[in-house]
Amino acid sequence: MNRNDRAIVGLVMVAHAMVHTYELSVPILVTVWVDQFDVTRATLGVVFSVAYGMFGVGALPAGVLSDAYGSRKLIVACLAGMGGSFALLSAAPNVLTVGVALVLWGVAASVYHPSGLSLISKGVSQRGSAFAYHGMAGNLGIALGPLSTAVLLLFFDWRTATLLLAAPAALGVVFALTVEFDETAGVEASADGGEPGGADAESGGDARANASVSSLSEFLADSKTLFAGAFVLVFGVVVFSGLYYRGVLTFLPDMLSNQSVFDPVEVGAREIQPSRYIYSGLLMIGIAGQYAGGKLTDRIRVERGITGAFALLAVVALLYVPALNAGVTTLLAASAVLGFALFVVQPLYQAAVAEYTPAGTRGLSYGYTYLGVFGVGSLGAGVAGAVLDLFDPTALFVVLAAFALVATGFGAVLSTRQK
Repeated sequence: MNRNDRAIVGLVMVAHAMVHTYELSVPILVTVWVDQFDVTRATLGVVFSVAYGMFGVGALPAGVLSDAYGSRKLIVACLAGMGGSFALLSAAPNVLTVGVALVLWGVAASVYHPSGLSLISKGVSQRGSAFAYHGMAGNLGIALGPLSTAVLLLFFDWRTATLLLAAPAALGVVFALTVEFDETAGVEASADGGEPGGADAESGGDARANASVSSLSEFLADSKTLFAGAFVLVFGVVVFSGLYYRGVLTFLPDMLSNQSVFDPVEVGAREIQPSRYIYSGLLMIGIAGQYAGGKLTDRIRVERGITGAFALLAVVALLYVPALNAGVTTLLAASAVLGFALFVVQPLYQAAVAEYTPAGTRGLSYGYTYLGVFGVGSLGAGVAGAVLDLFDPTALFVVLAAFALVATGFGAVLSTRQK
């Protein structure tokens, strides 16, 4: 990677890690809020579906803004908004206020993925590796979110813990404002056939490489163009990926805590919840999955990778329930496989978006992508909460397997098409 690539990758890694640190701290807090506010899992599932839904719904306008105004400003706003939302969360007196704070977090966080991924796709020359490092940083945040929250809860009440979690966002804002890079260097290099920054950047390649959506009619026209092509299949993949992702992760700490092998352990005067650390470890293994998925995008057709990865997720879901009752060793192994498989898919569908959309609407494309992943996908939290209240984990994992199989079908159809 050249200097510009490294600067961009450094920024998106920091921001991506923070987005998911905040996102995945919430499932750990669920184990506290169920008792603190005396609410059912179905009720919390609805609250989280709305809050996480904003994480996705806001991605679409964020994608348009990214194309129009550039990524840096949006990433700064994202980091500042997430920190402020968690500061508000620390003062929440009831579930309603928790929901409001999380909705505000979702709005702020929704800005990141369209702007960050658009920045990689237009500013970085080695896109596959950048997606891999970007994904690994997200998984580091995904793992550190629950881990740091669990550790903080050993020493503080949940309100103080959430306030402390808000602090790193300020450092992220400072870094985002000071790091130097060219946001369109990758597109320019592609256009002139040489190094980033060529003089004839706009004379070749995608005619709209540096354009943006500037009106409603243009937005509708670009949207129609996107969904008239193979992007509609990619969108189907990401929707069911989101349903699986949110459905499995929201209540997994709660499900693990109900297993006798993970009963609380007294260490000195403190009670340690092993399930929280198992959950963090599962997500940490996802870093390897992100890396593998990113490298696969440089070695195989992403369509085939998507098909195989989601088929694996379906199998993992069906095998996870027996593992819950098969002893600690088997459960740990199954959790490791789940963590790996869950995150292999992300670089694959991110790369598919880049391959099936023009650079000029890349922000809009990723806006739709994360509308699907985190907007429509947020319904997975509500589905999971309802299924767990009405049935049991077996039923939930069967539903998750069905989600993965639908995504597999979309991937299979996509693999039969020529780009």
